[in-house]
Amino acid sequence: MSAQLHTILAIMEAIAVLSCAISGFAEARKQHLDPVGAFVLAFATAFGGGTLRDVLLDHRPFYWVQHQWYSVIILVLSLSTSAVLKLVSRVATERVLLITDAIGLGFFSASGTSLALQTDMSAFMSVMMGVITGVGGGVLRDILCNEVPLVLRDTRPYAVCAFIGGWIYIALTYADLDPVYTLSISSFSVIFVRLITVAFDVRLKS
Repeated sequence: MSAQLHTILAIMEAIAVLSCAISGFAEARKQHLDPVGAFVLAFATAFGGGTLRDVLLDHRPFYWVQHQWYSVIILVLSLSTSAVLKLVSRVATERVLLITDAIGLGFFSASGTSLALQTDMSAFMSVMMGVITGVGGGVLRDILCNEVPLVLRDTRPYAVCAFIGGWIYIALTYADLDPVYTLSISSFSVIFVRLITVAFDVRLKS
């Protein structure tokens, strides 16, 4: 992996971690959890998908162990998140949850696909690894809240967005486009498609 690609991946995963943590905090507010509960939920949302990816790719140490200062940041935020989110209306909280979910989905799915492809996995399995990385944290968040995971109950495309983004990444990689552009286009495509489907209430038929 080139130094430039490593840097871009690090930046994308940092944004994804923080976005997913915010998503966890927003859900903690909805569930009326205390700061400890908020930390657990934010931590699980931020690192659930990446940890599952690392387990499946047999990658050690886990991302959150290797970058432990993220956990410290989430802990500090959890101590103040209750006061901050009390100022936000329920509608705004839902909006924050959707936007941060989309950002985390886009960046994590792209980075997951990229890392899997670098281990010589097939194109299809690399895309699936990207999907797992993208949706894993949200699934764990919903399970901890005793809810059916969003990826299963929301008929608006969710995992499908990550799946499409993964194939965009594969296509651009095979087209020999610069890896930085490939990652950027893939991740922002996922974010764009997810937000558009939510904005226009596009739903898959059951």
